Formats: sequence, structure tokens, C-alpha cells
Amino acid sequence: MTQEQSRKAAGILLILGAILVNIPYALLITTFDYPDILRAPTADILTKFAAGGPKLIWTWLAFAWVGLPILLGILLLPQALADNKAAALSRLSGSLAWFFGATGAIAQMLGLLRWPFVVPVLARAYTAPQATEATREAVAAAFQVVHQYGGVVLGEHVGQIFTILWMILLNYSMLGRGTLPRWLSWAGFLAAGIYTLAQGELLTTVMPDFPNWEMAGLIGSLSWLGWLIALGIVLLRKTSRSTHEYTGQYSQRSVSPLQ
Repeated sequence: MTQEQSRKAAGILLILGAILVNIPYALLITTFDYPDILRAPTADILTKFAAGGPKLIWTWLAFAWVGLPILLGILLLPQALADNKAAALSRLSGSLAWFFGATGAIAQMLGLLRWPFVVPVLARAYTAPQATEATREAVAAAFQVVHQYGGVVLGEHVGQIFTILWMILLNYSMLGRGTLPRWLSWAGFLAAGIYTLAQGELLTTVMPDFPNWEMAGLIGSLSWLGWLIALGIVLLRKTSRSTHEYTGQYSQRSVSPLQ
């Protein structure tokens, strides 16, 4: 795959992934009271999940896998943004960004996959008519462990932190190379900063008095998705411009003096 092909594919994948994520997200808002349900009492979560049936499971499965285009786009970015004239430090930050971005995307996908594959089992056990109080207490304890580790630790903390590191290093690398508009890099830094503030809400799950900005998670994630779309558009425009320039140069070389 050539650099132009990589750039075009990365741009399309980043835009597609950022748009697709919003479809199951919107469905979860209307059918599962997401994301407020994440901090609701365990009994409420499991009861509401069981009532959602197969449709809710499919929605969560889609929510986990629609991030795949973003992961693929991240993996293509090193080749799409390759520059033989880049400084060594800039190349190093780009390589680290690739690792952090892939790790963050995978961690978030794994965290989300607990909903279609683990939570349904717990929800059925908790809401079963024959379930005793002791059974419900045991299921609730198991859910809290899975929810805290798979959701807060893996998906929200590790996934978001590595995504933030990816954004910072990638934008630093782009500034160093000058391969993409400076405004895009600074917008990425801003989105990463807002997303970082969302970590405060995660810490309140273990330290209730920890200060946090409740809207940081929503605004941070929307800023991140918006920045991904902007990055994808810039990559596609850069590809289109490079193609036109190449075509123009080729046409000039092809003109015969007799014409």
C-alpha cells in the first residue's frame, strides 16, 4: 500500500469510526439511560439490563466493535504521515503514538465487551424468579468486580489514558514535522486536556470526595470524536491535493512539443 493509499484509507476509517460510534451510543441513551446508568445501584443496572433483552445485547456488541475502524485508522497513520525528512525525536514520538493509540483503542473495546458477554449472565442470574437473596448478593458482588475492573479500570482509565497519550504524542509529532495544519494539532491538545479531566470522575468511584467535572467525560469524548473527523478530513484533502499535483506534473511531462 502506497503512502497516498494509506492516507486515504486512514482518513476514511477515522471518519467512519467516529460517526459509527454515535449510532449505538444514541440507542443506549434512549434504551438504557446511558451513561448515567453506569453509576446507578447494581440492582437497577442488572434489572434494567435483563429487561432490555437481546436488542440491548446486540447494541452493546455493536458499540464495542464500531471502534474497529478507528483502531485500523490508527494503525495506518504511521505510513500515512511518514516523512523521511522528519527529525529523529519526531519519528520517535510518532512510533510511541502508534503504540499508545492501538493500546487505548483495544483496551476500550475489551472493556465494552463485558456488556454483551458477561453482564447478560449476571443479569439473568440476578433476576431469575428462583434466585434467593444470597444468590442476588453474590451476583451483585461479582458484577461490581467486573464493572469496576472491566469498565472503570480497563475501558475508562487505561483506554482513555492511552488514547490521551496517543493524541498528545501524535499532535506533537505533527507539529514537529509540519505535515498537517497546526490548528489541528492544537485542537488535539485541547481535546486531550478536556478528556484528561474525565479521570476525576473515575477516581470518585473509590474516593467519593475527589473533585471532578461531571461533564468532562461527555465533552472530552465528543471533542475526541470531532478531532478524529477533522483529522480524517484533512488526510483526505491532503490526498486529493497530492493526486492533483501529481496528475498536473504528469500531464506537463506528457505534452509533446509538436502539440
